Amino acid sequence: MILRSVDLFVVGTAGHVDHGKSTLVKALTGIDPDRLAEEKAREMTIELGFAWLTLPSGKEVSVVDVPGHERFIKNMLAGVGGIDAALLVIAADEGAMPQTEEHLAILDLLNVSLGVIALTKSDTVDDEWLELMREETRERLQSSSLRSAPMITVSARTGEGLPELLEALESVLAGAEDHPAAGVPRLPVDRAFSVQGFGTVVTGTLLDGPLRIGQEVEILPAGVRSRVRGLQTHKQNVEHAGPGRRLAVNLAALPVQAVRRGDVLLPVRTLRATRRFDAMIRLTADAAHTLEHGQRLDLFVGAAETVATLSLLDRDALSPGDSCYAQARVTDGLVLIRGDRFILRQPSPSITIGGGLVLDAHPKRHRRKTQETLDTMTALERGTPEDLVLAALARSGPADRAALRKVAGGTASDMLDGLVETGAVVTVLLDSTPNSSTLFCTRAQWESLSGRIVQAVSDYHAAYPLRPGMPREELKSRLRLISREFTQLVQGLGERGRIIEHGSMIRRADFSINLDGPFKAEADRIIFAVAAGRFTPPAPIELGAAPDLLAALVETGRLRKLNDSVYYTSETYGEMVSEILRTIDSEGSITVAHARDRFGMSRKYALAILEHLDTIRATRREGDERVRG
Repeated sequence: MILRSVDLFVVGTAGHVDHGKSTLVKALTGIDPDRLAEEKAREMTIELGFAWLTLPSGKEVSVVDVPGHERFIKNMLAGVGGIDAALLVIAADEGAMPQTEEHLAILDLLNVSLGVIALTKSDTVDDEWLELMREETRERLQSSSLRSAPMITVSARTGEGLPELLEALESVLAGAEDHPAAGVPRLPVDRAFSVQGFGTVVTGTLLDGPLRIGQEVEILPAGVRSRVRGLQTHKQNVEHAGPGRRLAVNLAALPVQAVRRGDVLLPVRTLRATRRFDAMIRLTADAAHTLEHGQRLDLFVGAAETVATLSLLDRDALSPGDSCYAQARVTDGLVLIRGDRFILRQPSPSITIGGGLVLDAHPKRHRRKTQETLDTMTALERGTPEDLVLAALARSGPADRAALRKVAGGTASDMLDGLVETGAVVTVLLDSTPNSSTLFCTRAQWESLSGRIVQAVSDYHAAYPLRPGMPREELKSRLRLISREFTQLVQGLGERGRIIEHGSMIRRADFSINLDGPFKAEADRIIFAVAAGRFTPPAPIELGAAPDLLAALVETGRLRKLNDSVYYTSETYGEMVSEILRTIDSEGSITVAHARDRFGMSRKYALAILEHLDTIRATRREGDERVRG
């Protein structure tokens, strides 16, 4: 079942310090988002604050209140990921200020196009000044992603404009996209704390998929595991939660020290962290400097902060206002999927200069300025979901649904069945049920891998024509495949009638040992000598028989091997077995001495034939006698 959270949204505040963001949130929701004593003493938001309200239509809105001071911009960036709309707050008595500009740039880089502009402190200025502020603000917004946002004049102190602000939020959120729960649920952790009697609690905005109580989860990039013991949204307990809502998750048996802001909570064995990703990056038009190839910048994505070294793939420097393809190497592992947006800031002086869009979360290392690299990046940027799945398979090699989801994103498995139907993707095993461990690969990969296996076996047949097949482990070692991939490729080729696996040997389906031609004379000599010896044939060392030829005579049924030194012709062997079983049936049993005397052979041969019959369970030993097995 696909859950959708169409009636629950997340709105983030933005704006300069002391323009009244927290005061406005409290007036709208009745909740003071400033929870720290230091914030109340300084009357300034330092950390992220959270509140919620219900709109007249019944839509629930989570509100993330962010700091406005430039010293706390990193805290602001931890809270704006995953918001549906922005509430940009501008004080009517001051107008847009430096942090207003930077917050606007961040919203633009994150592609937040829905929002409402609140001109606060309207009770402190006259109508003429208000009109001037409206005109100046509208002009400033023309180059931003909020150019179409409604503007409401409000006063948190008097309550003026608050109903209109709620109506504007209602109207704006009607155009917000819903949150299909079809991918891997991710909760970027923006806060972790301990509650007495409950243990560790983490909060964040849930993305891409649903969470439920009892679900086994892990925290990446550390890889520590836990279980969802409880879920809350707006301080209400819930059994499960869909994407697009603020969520508090109570984790079982996990110390709070094991989690930090920027970690990501997700189901076990779904995605994996990366230290390298491909992206389209863009510098803001007012960036002070060009971005050089190999430059190190602070990178913010979700609630995480890390340092990234940027390799520009199609140029040596990126000018303000321009975009280009790049590969980022980061110092801390990040949990990313295609389509995630991030912010870039120069470390000193600390200021936002750009951002980007993740194109590939697990790429190989690229050669710069080559047509192949540019074609790959263009395909990643403009390709369909099916193209991306094929590209992920081409990079990773044979993969099952779970592994492919880790490198291609949560919707990858949804594309596989259609690609299999068209023949673009091949199932290595003929089983494509959703929970199977079937491997998938592109048709080109299948042809290449299957061709390599068949060719390796064919080469072995050519080199050793008397052997029944190629040892399985030797083939796996030559192809350099992991055990699981190798096993399933071999099974897949077997099901398609191209090879045959027999015990520890693998042979081409159309191969058989041919004892004619150059081997006929020697084979006939050995058979004649063994037949002439009748019940006391010569040992292989006396025959001077090559081991491969001897084994081939056994494989083709012309000789029967009892042990390393005793071989009989099939005719003599059949005669001996019939006589021994006839004797047991008539006399009740047979001994080694009886067999020795019956066939006129030494004890060595008599013991060899009886032990052989014990092995194949034709007889069974009871003391010194053999009875029917």
